[in-house]
Amino acid sequence: MSSKGGGTALTRRNYRLASDTDKPKATGIVNEKLLSDYLHHVFPSTKQGPALASLRKPLGFQELGAHLERLLSEGEPTEDTRDQLIEGRLGPQTVVLDHTSGFEGLLFVDDDLLGVIGHSNFSSIRATTCVYKGKWAYEVLISSQGLMQIGWCTLNCRFNQEEGVGDTPDSYAYDGNRVRKWNVTTTNYGKSWAAGDIVSCLIDLDEGTITFCLNGQSLGTAFTNIKMGPGIAYFPAISLSFKESVAFNFGSRPLRYLFSYLPLQNPPTADLLKAQKLLGYIKTVLSTSIDTQVGRLVEKDCASWRLHGEPTVLITLAHIFNHFAPLMCKVYLVEDVLMSFLLGILEGGGSVDEHPLIQQLLDLFWLLMEDYEVNECLKQLMMSLLRAYRFSPIIPDLGFQIHYLRLTTAILRHEKSRKYLLSNKFTFDVLRSVVFFYIKTPLRVKEAGLEELIPTTWWPTRFDKEGKDERDPKDETADERLRRRAYERGCQRLKKRIEVVEELQVQILRLLLNNKDKGTGEASRYIFLNKFRKFLQENASNRGQHPTALCPPEYMVCFLHRLITAVRTYWDDGKRKSPGSVNSEEAYVPPQLFYNGKVDYFDLQRLGGLLSHLKKTLKDDLASKANIIIDPAEIQATSMDDLDEDEESGAAQRPFGAAAMGGALARPSWLSSPTLGRANRFLSTAAVSLMTPRRPLAPPEKVKVRTLAVEQRTEEDIEGSHGNDGLLLGRPLEEPDQPIAEKSLLEIVDGIVMMYNLSVHQQLGKMVVVSDDVHEYAVALKDTEEKIARCPARRPDILEELQKSQKVFAEKLNHLSRRLAWINATIYSKEKMLDVYWLLRVCIRTIEHADNTGSLFAFAPEFYLNVAMNAYSALKNYFSPANSMEELPGYEETLTQLAAILAKHFADPRIVGTDIKDSLMQALASYVCYPQSLRAVERIPEEQRVAMMRNLLAPYEQRPWAQTNWILVRLWRGCGFGYRYTRLPHLLKTKPEDANLPSLQKPCPSLLLQRHMAELLSMDKDMAASFLNSVLNQLNWAFSEFIGMIQEIQQAAERPERNFVDTRQLKVCATCFDLSVSLLRVLEMTVTLVPEIFLDWSRPSAELLLRRLAQLLNQVLNRVTAERNLFDRVVNLRLPGMCAHTHTHTYITYYNHNSASVLLSDPLATSTIPPVVGPLGPTVLSLEHNPNCAQNNLVLSSFQPTSEEDLCPICYAHSISAIFKPCSHKSCKACINQHLMNNKDCFFCKATITGVEDYSKPAGS
Repeated sequence: MSSKGGGTALTRRNYRLASDTDKPKATGIVNEKLLSDYLHHVFPSTKQGPALASLRKPLGFQELGAHLERLLSEGEPTEDTRDQLIEGRLGPQTVVLDHTSGFEGLLFVDDDLLGVIGHSNFSSIRATTCVYKGKWAYEVLISSQGLMQIGWCTLNCRFNQEEGVGDTPDSYAYDGNRVRKWNVTTTNYGKSWAAGDIVSCLIDLDEGTITFCLNGQSLGTAFTNIKMGPGIAYFPAISLSFKESVAFNFGSRPLRYLFSYLPLQNPPTADLLKAQKLLGYIKTVLSTSIDTQVGRLVEKDCASWRLHGEPTVLITLAHIFNHFAPLMCKVYLVEDVLMSFLLGILEGGGSVDEHPLIQQLLDLFWLLMEDYEVNECLKQLMMSLLRAYRFSPIIPDLGFQIHYLRLTTAILRHEKSRKYLLSNKFTFDVLRSVVFFYIKTPLRVKEAGLEELIPTTWWPTRFDKEGKDERDPKDETADERLRRRAYERGCQRLKKRIEVVEELQVQILRLLLNNKDKGTGEASRYIFLNKFRKFLQENASNRGQHPTALCPPEYMVCFLHRLITAVRTYWDDGKRKSPGSVNSEEAYVPPQLFYNGKVDYFDLQRLGGLLSHLKKTLKDDLASKANIIIDPAEIQATSMDDLDEDEESGAAQRPFGAAAMGGALARPSWLSSPTLGRANRFLSTAAVSLMTPRRPLAPPEKVKVRTLAVEQRTEEDIEGSHGNDGLLLGRPLEEPDQPIAEKSLLEIVDGIVMMYNLSVHQQLGKMVVVSDDVHEYAVALKDTEEKIARCPARRPDILEELQKSQKVFAEKLNHLSRRLAWINATIYSKEKMLDVYWLLRVCIRTIEHADNTGSLFAFAPEFYLNVAMNAYSALKNYFSPANSMEELPGYEETLTQLAAILAKHFADPRIVGTDIKDSLMQALASYVCYPQSLRAVERIPEEQRVAMMRNLLAPYEQRPWAQTNWILVRLWRGCGFGYRYTRLPHLLKTKPEDANLPSLQKPCPSLLLQRHMAELLSMDKDMAASFLNSVLNQLNWAFSEFIGMIQEIQQAAERPERNFVDTRQLKVCATCFDLSVSLLRVLEMTVTLVPEIFLDWSRPSAELLLRRLAQLLNQVLNRVTAERNLFDRVVNLRLPGMCAHTHTHTYITYYNHNSASVLLSDPLATSTIPPVVGPLGPTVLSLEHNPNCAQNNLVLSSFQPTSEEDLCPICYAHSISAIFKPCSHKSCKACINQHLMNNKDCFFCKATITGVEDYSKPAGS
């Protein structure tokens, strides 16, 4: 019989403890009298009194079996009693959910038929057993706090997608989401529930009442006089909305809260009695020793018991375990008997190391139980611990959570048991669900005991005009200062208690990451690492497809922080042993992990695109830089396998546990319900990295690469040995040749970065809402108090209402401030901020090292750049004001490094993904909105700054230009002539949580970057022309669209049948307006900084650009400033959803002789001047240049119109002056020059224009 839990094959016969060699061997079985006394002491007969003890028969091992059987049979129910049905209940003895006919809608059901999750609008399901008489109870473990109705129904109830339990006459339900009870009609009842609560559903069919309890506290009688009588029986039932989940306990496990009601499922009374007797015998053995020298029994503390291999003790225990082991495979007995006993061992306090008895007991289990028995026992024990930890109520000292974590730690300290739990697929499903690393946030502050822990509450009371907290201690009153300090002391007390739980959680992870326990096979770390990678794959592959199969983000946040702490501890331990390696403060992930195929990145996007494409296009670079050969056969096989994988994936993702059960699908969630059944999943079994070939590789010429699936990797594949670099195979020349850390830790760090990208950042953003609520209620309370102070004495009615509002706001703030203290301690503490900061620096260093590899940078996963940007955003926006980013070590240097990454890679041609490019662009746009980060951009090397500005000034066509234009606006904002506000008028009143938005920041222009822009546009004439041409093109488009939308709005508003405008239409109009203003600001900056672009006539495009500028500006002036025009009429309309405000931009005109001649000789430009400067009559201004005069004179001359045939057929404003080659079509020079800046095809025939020559009308024509 082989041992599945460890690495060494053992049998009971040859099993020998390591300590046997250190102890003197037993000389044999003790004498008969002493043995008889020992066995009678361990197995006392209940029928013999103390007076008859001297007359009892001698007891030896030969008689022990029958004696033990007789003792266990005492008190056992007879066959007639066992088979007798309990009156008042109908249905199977084992109560489960009716997945065959008792449901409505689409549901996922666990394999044990006790957990359920809704997968349609409003699904319902009932149990298989009903009751008609007596008092009955069952429990529901709430896994999600959404919309559910839990209670009882009869067989006659018919549910649908709109009506569920409680919506029909013979059904009764409690809804803790809306805090109501339901029986056709609804009324307020009970308290709100939260994830982790336990609802007890009690029905008394003798009195006709239904009662509900929440976490053991009665909510009062919900229903009386319920319908009873012949033919009426009630089933447990639930209706739940999409993605909501619960787990039922009908009695298959001990009910958490006991009342004078019977569970629907009979407890295993006979087995329970046997297990308790046998456990008593085991306790007696542990507390009794045999002194063979004096021939008597000695009582001792069982905590000091050791398994030394005495034959008498071992044979006695073997007889006990012959009956005890089969019972320990039943979940009810494990939870009620074994777990309670083990918890009792640790009740004395102290560290887990001070209680070695649990280790000795686990040794005993592996020695005396069959492998399948100890495996099942451990599995049920860990499941029971997980349920107990997750659903324990929160008390001020977190005693329950600490108790269960201590026992979990004690069990995992046993090497063989730990490796079995890690290796077992089912059990690790639970461990990887990271429930043990989660600290749930209490929604009910009073029940969590936070009022005792934080008796004094505090919140900000001083706000500026923008709603921000003014934290100036000098302005605090003495009372405010005392309250704040008392609140801070309470927060510190809470934080210290939470830190105890966190330390236990880190201890568990350190046990799982142990890489020195190789005595019984593969070390724990490598088992954990492969399972951890699989966990990441499932969460990455199912994101957006099957959200029920994902680890909840609130669990992922806690897991990430504990994992960072554990990994950094091991990393620094390795640094002390190997001084030449890198310490954890300088940690990074080497770039070779991204392309050598040793780490599976699933289907996650790379910076350069698909992995198969990169392997084809960069195979030569891999060979030259990384010494890695890609076999052409593998590339072809990968391409073909992509198609096969799609087909396999499609087949694998069909609901395989589906309608065979009548439509109640096997649920794909491994976490939402804590029941025993292993959850089915909608997973693609073919989701394997393209780097893992499906066919044997041909022997490469340079480096022989052996790539394996995640489950097949060994320690040697990860750490390497004898010249094998393991995970670091293929080191590029740019990468330093020095040890970094243990290679397994590098992969775990890589997984931590991926975890943050998957869901941690989003969860950090969600939890900020509590802080925002505190600010909103604080502002409302202060406003109410000011109104009370101003309320006239003659209006007591108003004063009374204001005082009621004041009381409500104060009570809400007391609740929220205590809850915020909990969230700040568990999520936004200084230590958690340092974890996120460490992760940011890991990503920055990883990106820098990958960037140094040149073209191989394309292999890097996109999520490293995402995490770098998001982690900075979290540090800046989520952890303040409790913690400031400025206090972090090396803050300015990190800011500069991130600025260099954004500046370099937002236009990096090696990055092809549109989403990541947009993210980089948006991050840079946000970066330049804040003074500190803008100064960081100015601190990067000048070469990188100039390159960034060159990329920003690239032509706007065929790229997302709105963000780059916004960046240029921010660099200019605060300068120029058209900016009167530090904040736009319609944005002055904003919520506190919006105060950090980039668009609402005060101007912080960068003169240094403006200078770089001016120098680039001055020196590079071609770039200046193409940049301005694109700006003018986009401005022409944006303003035309804006005017068109304005016309549509006016037409819609003036219709007699309706006087409203679509909100979407207003938003599109506002967007076009903002784009127009932004482009005008960039144009203003360019004219101000580099006027020579328009005025230096040595530039070929100066005249054209100046003419276009004049046309556009005059067009804008005509639309905006003329009286009673379209713009003016629409602005004065009173339309819902449209905020009217004025933007008055003033433009300075730079002019000389050349510019004036262009402006005044262009009929398109001068046509808009009369409304501004007055009518000019039938003549226009023209210029004549007299070379003999020192000044240029403006002369009024009459205008003789040219023949229409001589006018340009494009603009009809100038005479024909250019002829195209080779097609010989004609136009004016202004039109053809402007056209050739964007297109080389002829206006008329679409032929490619190869040249333009001057044209003059032949004489006499």
